[in-house]
Amino acid sequence: MHIVILGCGRVGSQLAHRLDELGHSVAVVDQDPDAFRKLSPDFSGQTVTGVGFDRETLESAGIRRAHAFAAVSSGDNSNILAARVARETYGVEQVVARIYDPRRAEVYERLGIPTVATVSWTAGQFMRRMLPLGAEDEYRDPSGVVVLSEVHVGQSWLGRRSSDLGLASGARIAFLTRYGEGFLPNHETVLQDGDIVHALFLDEMRDQVERVFEHGPEQEA
Repeated sequence: MHIVILGCGRVGSQLAHRLDELGHSVAVVDQDPDAFRKLSPDFSGQTVTGVGFDRETLESAGIRRAHAFAAVSSGDNSNILAARVARETYGVEQVVARIYDPRRAEVYERLGIPTVATVSWTAGQFMRRMLPLGAEDEYRDPSGVVVLSEVHVGQSWLGRRSSDLGLASGARIAFLTRYGEGFLPNHETVLQDGDIVHALFLDEMRDQVERVFEHGPEQEA
């Protein structure tokens, strides 16, 4: 796939490298030519200097053949303008914009432009690491019935199998994050301190899932 990225800061450059390593065609746009120094010498993609919502700049980056567009510059206005041009003018199907103001993010989500509200996301991640907050939704199916959530796991589950956790709670363990990397557990995978558990369950089961994950199998009933 061809993917255009607006912004070559820390997020943009890292995203560009990851996509490049996966074999995708990548073009990075930034109005500051010095920003491209963040890209390593082995980056095989294209760099374009210019304003991200300018049509000539976007076309130089291959927006007409792009399958996806990510606006991750440091400016909310630039990101949302560029995202709207990519979606509405060039018909790019997969468009996402980074927005610092969470109130703006909610507005643009309603306009059909997926956003990542940086401040809210960062604050949420810190809260998840400091306090047990039950289940934090990561995805809902369109009907709102099935939920993928990061669910806090109590100390009583440490040293026990993740499959036992699934059986006791009625949830399905989708994957675990350990030392910052995700992996799929098998029947014998044992939960360790620091593991982050991502589980699938019906929304109507939320109270039961949170209770069993927090307190252990004896609280299942």
